[in-house]
Amino acid sequence: MEPEGHEADNLAAAAGAAAWPPTLAPVWLEAQAGLSPRKVAVVLPESGGRVTYAELVEGAARVAGGLRALGVGPGDRVAVLALNGLPTIELLFACGHLGAILVPLNYRLAEPELLWLGANAEPKVLLHEDQFTTAARAVARATGAQLVSLETPAADGFAYATLRAAAPVAAEPQPLAAPWCILYTGGTTGRPKGAILTHGSVLWNAINTSLSWGLRGDDIAPIFTPMFHTGGWNVFTLPLLLIGGTVIVPRRFEPAAALAATVQERATLLFLIPTMFQMLADEPGFAAADLSAVRWAISGGAPCPDRLYDVYRAKVPVFKQGYGLTEVGPNNFATPDEAAARKRGSVGRPTLFVRMRVVDDAGNDLPPGGVGELLLAGPTVCAGYWRNPEDTARAYDGRWFHTGDLFRYDDEGYYYVVDRKKDLIISGGENVYPMEVEEALYAHPAVAEAAVVGLPDARWGEAVVAVLALKPGAQATPEELAAHCRARLAGYKVPKRFELRPTLPKSAAGKILRAEARRMLLE
Repeated sequence: MEPEGHEADNLAAAAGAAAWPPTLAPVWLEAQAGLSPRKVAVVLPESGGRVTYAELVEGAARVAGGLRALGVGPGDRVAVLALNGLPTIELLFACGHLGAILVPLNYRLAEPELLWLGANAEPKVLLHEDQFTTAARAVARATGAQLVSLETPAADGFAYATLRAAAPVAAEPQPLAAPWCILYTGGTTGRPKGAILTHGSVLWNAINTSLSWGLRGDDIAPIFTPMFHTGGWNVFTLPLLLIGGTVIVPRRFEPAAALAATVQERATLLFLIPTMFQMLADEPGFAAADLSAVRWAISGGAPCPDRLYDVYRAKVPVFKQGYGLTEVGPNNFATPDEAAARKRGSVGRPTLFVRMRVVDDAGNDLPPGGVGELLLAGPTVCAGYWRNPEDTARAYDGRWFHTGDLFRYDDEGYYYVVDRKKDLIISGGENVYPMEVEEALYAHPAVAEAAVVGLPDARWGEAVVAVLALKPGAQATPEELAAHCRARLAGYKVPKRFELRPTLPKSAAGKILRAEARRMLLE
């Protein structure tokens, strides 16, 4: 992590000062292709395409040649505005060949938001799908980026096929500390923060995940989260490609198609965020779907409602809750299969190569049961935030990454997410953790989505307020909801108001946004 906010070229130069091998990352995809050239690396369910490791390496090498012909070199940013697909995976490894940095852009953002990301990242090349041409042209005009269409070339660009027709460029080992990818996440000032993932942090996460989670070379996993999000890359895609597994890469998450691909390809692992797990379970064909090949399923990205455990425990042998964040991996905990049912709600114990502490506001370590902020350290930590020294310094003290998440752990060393530190509600001098109240609300059969927030209150300082979306056709009065909560929570935790909405605001990754829900109530 660079507290001074140095940019990619400075990071790379500093990292390359020592001699190989200690500072250089192995060219691991090429090595895996040498071991298993004909093994299927990527399945493309919409087209029926199956890409071997040898073909993936060849495609990335040719794309690297095409990017080099456009002048892309070490430290240059290459942005992509597209749904999930083979080109984005090829681009990541092509950037790795050249020492360049891939910047996947969130295609769900509005044009002004994309313009801000473009101004921050300053890509030399911007690749895009035709459906995003208007926004891509706006970003290119503002930044001077060379446009490349992943489909049909326009007057102001040319086609991805041209890149793939270039002479291949062999992969060169890159410094472990050299940036490889920038993934944008939420910022404290409302602006996104670009987490700089290095060759080292990506590799260590892949190693850490593979060993701690027990991934195998014969594992097959669908990738349902978008590749502008860490889950799209670092939960299964890169760990499985490291060890010779297979990833299924649909263009986007569509519940019926997702269920069909999982069954047809005999997926052995399943990762989704809770909203997606619920959507999958709501599919008419879910009850009859054959998920017998799935070894275990893991929920991440947001707290998992208790009811989903019961739904999926009836379909797969093991259902777990995970935790992580873009800046540190993201796979920081692991739950042994045999403990998953007994430790329902826990995110597990620390993974092999991540260290952690739970501390109070003064930085003192807390005993089992104490609620405090989770701090993380290890080789999976990112290299800071792109061009953002202020947030870098706030998050990283030179040794520990401050997650901003409240945790506790039990006498057996199993950790539990309590809530976001910034979302803590103090009502009448008592701490109210929104997640605890939301879990109680999710136990009501009519509740589909819940966000609990604190609003200014003359008497209590903050009043607990619940913003809810009910299931289609369901009904529930505020009085019924309050009685439901009183049976499960202390009186001061019961919401003073229940606001019903058709749906709740969500992030691009599907997380319910409490801050946006609170803002709706204040408007």
